Amino acid sequence: MTSAQVESENVSEEGYERGLGSRQVQMIAIGGAIGVGLFMGAGANIAKAGPSIILMYALAGVVIFFIMRALGELLLYRPVSGSFAEYAREFLGPFFGFVTGWTYWLMWVVTGMAELTAAAIYIHFWFPEIPQWVSALVFLVVLFGVNLISVKIFGEVEFWFSMIKVTAIIGMIVIGLGVLTLGFSDAGDTAAVSNLWAHDGFFPNGIGSSLMTLQGVMFAYLAVELVGVTAGESENPEKTLPKAINTLPWRIIVFYVGALLVILSVVKWTEFSAGESPFVHAFGKIGIPLAAGIVNFVVLTAALSSCNSGMYSTGRMLRDLAANSEAPQAFGKLNARKTPAVGITVSVALMGIGVVLNYVVPEKAFLYVTSVATAAGIWTWMMILVSHIRYRAAVDAGRLRASSFPAPGGALFSWVALLFLIGVTCMIAYDKDARVCLYVAAGWAVALGVGWRVLKSRNPQITERRGDAEFEKVG
Repeated sequence: MTSAQVESENVSEEGYERGLGSRQVQMIAIGGAIGVGLFMGAGANIAKAGPSIILMYALAGVVIFFIMRALGELLLYRPVSGSFAEYAREFLGPFFGFVTGWTYWLMWVVTGMAELTAAAIYIHFWFPEIPQWVSALVFLVVLFGVNLISVKIFGEVEFWFSMIKVTAIIGMIVIGLGVLTLGFSDAGDTAAVSNLWAHDGFFPNGIGSSLMTLQGVMFAYLAVELVGVTAGESENPEKTLPKAINTLPWRIIVFYVGALLVILSVVKWTEFSAGESPFVHAFGKIGIPLAAGIVNFVVLTAALSSCNSGMYSTGRMLRDLAANSEAPQAFGKLNARKTPAVGITVSVALMGIGVVLNYVVPEKAFLYVTSVATAAGIWTWMMILVSHIRYRAAVDAGRLRASSFPAPGGALFSWVALLFLIGVTCMIAYDKDARVCLYVAAGWAVALGVGWRVLKSRNPQITERRGDAEFEKVG
């Protein structure tokens, strides 16, 4: 086989280099399910729901698995880097592809701003003399270079970021189990499984309060769908993607349910509060030296991992939009290393606003940013589910070939997950602090509506529906 043939086999139909191996895709999938939402956000959720937060993470985890199996079926039907935006475009029409692509791009841009600032704050823990904006700028430049060089470098960096997060959680679980069974450390005298129900019960603040934490819980799962964006650059998507998706349940059981079960058994839930990492508190209670520094390092990697993923996905989403004439054509260009350099550069420049905002943004603005990201993530998940429902209907009607990775329950579980997400959206509307994201969403919808009308006026043929007219017939 000639070098040209090898190079051709390593390039996807979209022109990307298939540089992500099974090892990297697996860890990207694992890392996508472990983020700052768990390391930091779980503290506020525990304070609101008590031990029942374990059930909320498990319930949300089941729904996330339904979403990912729906996405997996679509990915094996047609593995493309545009992923959810491309499927929305095919099964719902160009407008929905346009909205989904730009909304997912927005989610990662605003998340990148927040994560950059968070990372700078974590560095401030060790080096208070370094201005936050300097740290944020350094991280921005380094991660920009990682994403610009090649997808292989991105995959390797993300692999090690994920490895650090996984090691920290497994270490916490093992140490916690040691405290529970052997009774060592300062926490040994009070650690017991009965802490899960001994302090005002499993639902200490009522089922309603527990359900209201679902919006925060769902934020913790943002980025789990990132594995779908890697489809166009995976070396063997037919093998690596199903494996990455099918291992999701045990990841949720170990890293969310397992970790919280151990933490809330070792330390009673009344000791946790918002603004404090439950991992830091638990490590400190056990008496592990340098506990705060260890967890601060882990949370730093979680923030950098999220920002790294954001740069990766924004460039690919902008390229998909450009390929469908829904964004400037410059975003569609790949550099010599097969990366969408223009799209990444523009996205990073906008993330750089986060460096400037270190001077002026009050703390509550981060709540707003994460709320906006959650709303954008919920929209993306909804589009995955609706696209899957439409796809299954087309398969059943004989208009489309069946995927090699069918979702269990077919469209039924997609309907269940869709209704769940609608319920979470209603909870967000009910919460006075979180509903600000719905106001932002309304403004974003207006902006996208105006953008679509301008796009149609300049390019009338863009409104011609793809999908039904181009479905592959099953002979």
